[in-house]
Amino acid sequence: MMSKKGVYESLYKMQFQFLVYKKKVNFFKYRLKKWEKYGILLKYEKIAKEKGNFMEEIQFKRPEIEDRELIESYFRKYPSRSCERTFVNVFLWSRHYKVTFAEIEHTIVFKSEDHGLAFAYPVGAAEDVKRVLEFLMEYSAKKEAPFVLYNVTEDNFRQLEEWYPGQYQIEYNRDIADYVYESEKLATLSGKKLHAKRNHINKFKATFDDWCYEPITKENVEECFQMALKWRNESGCEEDVEKNAEMCVTLNSLRLFEELELKGGLLRVNGEIVAFTMGEPISEDTFVVHIEKAFADVQGAYPMINQQFVEHECMNYKYVNREEDTGAEGLRKAKLSYRPVFLVEKGVVTKKSES
Repeated sequence: MMSKKGVYESLYKMQFQFLVYKKKVNFFKYRLKKWEKYGILLKYEKIAKEKGNFMEEIQFKRPEIEDRELIESYFRKYPSRSCERTFVNVFLWSRHYKVTFAEIEHTIVFKSEDHGLAFAYPVGAAEDVKRVLEFLMEYSAKKEAPFVLYNVTEDNFRQLEEWYPGQYQIEYNRDIADYVYESEKLATLSGKKLHAKRNHINKFKATFDDWCYEPITKENVEECFQMALKWRNESGCEEDVEKNAEMCVTLNSLRLFEELELKGGLLRVNGEIVAFTMGEPISEDTFVVHIEKAFADVQGAYPMINQQFVEHECMNYKYVNREEDTGAEGLRKAKLSYRPVFLVEKGVVTKKSES
């Protein structure tokens, strides 16, 4: 039989062993938490590293004809009335403005480095766009450049503001706002406000008995090309960088008229081409006119090709987008005189400065 002393010693020993065991358990739990925390950190470090590597692997390239189906598939699925959202515009102007593109996480992203790093608003589903915007923010930071978005529409900015309330600002540029008209109004020129336009058309018809309208085809596109060369020589394009760039786009449009599947129309007077225009559908209800050229000495040629083209080629669309005025006072006055139903405003987005 154990003595009291032995019992106490035994109890003390058991308590001591329990305390040692408890300390070991607590220490193990502590280490386990540390390991878990370390594992989580490693996991996030891995994700961050993978994301960084992902951004490094993105290859932006200049749009080529073979990229048409890919780019247009996004534009068709996520339509916009902005004139920039067509493959023709992207392809032709990328040569002048050094625009490249990449398919990133189920979106199409265009990048410009013409005046510093900037991106067009990604084209895709909302959840993909948000994820890609965050990638682009990191990409810009890695390049030590501010995060900038260009050609951002009001709808785009509204979406951005929902995701990042109060963090970004937009500066709209009136010079690049697209003019959008009702097709029926451009074709009929009905109403008191367009009375002067009807007079131009009537005067053209009265002045030139032998005139006709034709759609542009592979049979007459070369004649349009020769007329464009003559127009360039008469308009002093060589002395004006922007005019020269626009003329290059015009000539390339005619060279690739069939490949780009453009729709065009021309005016003849006494058998000679005096005006032509080209465009394409931009959405189910909107047609965009990219190019319009007429000889200045043929009075009424511009309003006539405008009216005839819409009447013959655009009546299946509710609206016609006639693009921007580039800030040219005369062009702005002319475009406003046709009474647009609305403008597609576009601007540049930057992060608000922290104050």
